[in-house]
Amino acid sequence: MSGAMMPQFDLPLSELETYRPDVREPADFDEFWARTLAEARSVPLDVQMADAGAGLGGVDIQDVTFPGFGGQPIRAWYARPRAATGDLACVVEIAGYGGGRGLPIEHTLWPAEGIATLWIDSRGQGSEWGNGGHTADVGATGPASSGVMTRGIDDPHDHYYRRMFTDAVRGVDAARALPGVDPERVFFAGTSQGGGVALAVSGLVPDLAGVMADVPFLCHFERAIAITDDFPYGELVRYLAVHRDARDKVFGTLSYLDAANHARRAHAPLLTSAALRDGICPPSTVFTAFNRYGELAPSAPAKAIEVYPDNGHEGGQGFQTMKRLEFVRSILS
Repeated sequence: MSGAMMPQFDLPLSELETYRPDVREPADFDEFWARTLAEARSVPLDVQMADAGAGLGGVDIQDVTFPGFGGQPIRAWYARPRAATGDLACVVEIAGYGGGRGLPIEHTLWPAEGIATLWIDSRGQGSEWGNGGHTADVGATGPASSGVMTRGIDDPHDHYYRRMFTDAVRGVDAARALPGVDPERVFFAGTSQGGGVALAVSGLVPDLAGVMADVPFLCHFERAIAITDDFPYGELVRYLAVHRDARDKVFGTLSYLDAANHARRAHAPLLTSAALRDGICPPSTVFTAFNRYGELAPSAPAKAIEVYPDNGHEGGQGFQTMKRLEFVRSILS
């Protein structure tokens, strides 16, 4: 996702740093997700691998399939330095909105650092930008606007992001089962949609080594659509403009999926980022999740946010990638 440059339209940074609004959270939030993950994990973790045919001399890349939500097959690329021996740390990652796992040769940064990576495909996405995806979305839909934001919006059990978040958690399970991965040194990363998924996983998996969530999407939905109608949040606006009597139901469903609610339950160290000209993932929604991150943990996890005052949704790009490398190195050292 990318957006045109715009003014700094949200709260000033001095207010963002302490911004902690109330976010709608259902009473059975923890029970809902405990049941969801228990159902998913009742399917045996059968991880299949085949050579991806990338033909790279220094990196071995495998085409992986593992069971996600409902036991449905989820595709991924598993890459690691070919010459490595022993079990490596692993960064699990998922794409931004509309993207998929792309081509295997795209996922070589972490192997260049001596770290494995598992890049999870995004079910039903991969055809808006990048180099494609290979995983179908099987699940209830009902009336919906285009995109996935309102797919299954009538019931949190049916919503698209229940399936995707579960896929991501099972992706961590799969990574820990892969040959050559140290299960105690698994990170989760993502940008935009992937950043929102990373925050969700941070609350659903209690023993990650670290979380990297850049310009995260899916945070504080009610605030988001109040201050931006850029897409994908615009999908919700368009839906509500037609379904005028559905507002409470829509936000009731989304409250189970809000990454700010998941972030409260996180335990792992966090590196995140916000861009002050970002009209797609407004900075106040990002700071909502950041300021609440780990507040329910027995001890507050370390967390840091990089702020890019003059950038839109592209965020820090390569500059933030360098920050990610420093973050992972600091934890592994």
